[in-house]
Order: sequence, then structure tokens, then C-alpha cells
Amino acid sequence: MNVLFILNEPPYGSERAWNALRLATALQQEVPHTHIRIFLLSDGVYGALREHHRPEGSYNIGQMLANLIANGAEVLACVTCVDQRGLWASKLIEGVNLGSMVELAHWTAEADKVIVF
Repeated sequence: MNVLFILNEPPYGSERAWNALRLATALQQEVPHTHIRIFLLSDGVYGALREHHRPEGSYNIGQMLANLIANGAEVLACVTCVDQRGLWASKLIEGVNLGSMVELAHWTAEADKVIVF
């Protein structure tokens, strides 16, 4: 099964990104043969930065993404969104690549399920 997560939310300030990655992790661990893809849009691209200033005692979105990637998830950050926020691709977590609406369109067409956070 192919599951696509589209994250629009920043890594901190709400729990939407955290909940999306918790669900992705549970699918990866509990449902055999599930392929996870994550596309980061809008402020969701901030989650792919190597370093975060996190609220004390808070979850670590960057580490959660890194763990998902290490276990086979594919992660793309919207190149336009990265550029619009003045971010550099070199500051992204290893394994996060830049993608466009073309890749998102293909991933959407190939997905069995699309979940938007």
C-alpha cells in the first residue's frame, strides 16, 4: 500500500505535524508493505530543517522525519516553498529532497491513500 502524507503545518505551534508523523511511523511499523511518502508544503518545509529551536520537552519533528527516512520513507520539500521562505536546501535533513507540484501530482496519482495535515 502507498500512503502519501501532505504536511502544510509548521513543526511546532500546533500538533498537526507531530500527529502526521506519529501516524506515518505507526503505519511503517505496524502495517507490513506500507510505503510512506511525505510531501512538505508551505510552512511544513520548516520541519525538514536540520536544526530546530524546540519548546522545552517537546517532540523533535526533524528526528521523526529522519527516522521515517531511515526506515524507507521518501520525503520531498516543495522547492517553491523552500525558496519563498529563504531557506537553503543544504540546511535540510539528509534524505529530504526538493520537489515540485509535478512530483506531488505523480505521488498523488500513485497513492492508495492521501492524508493531508
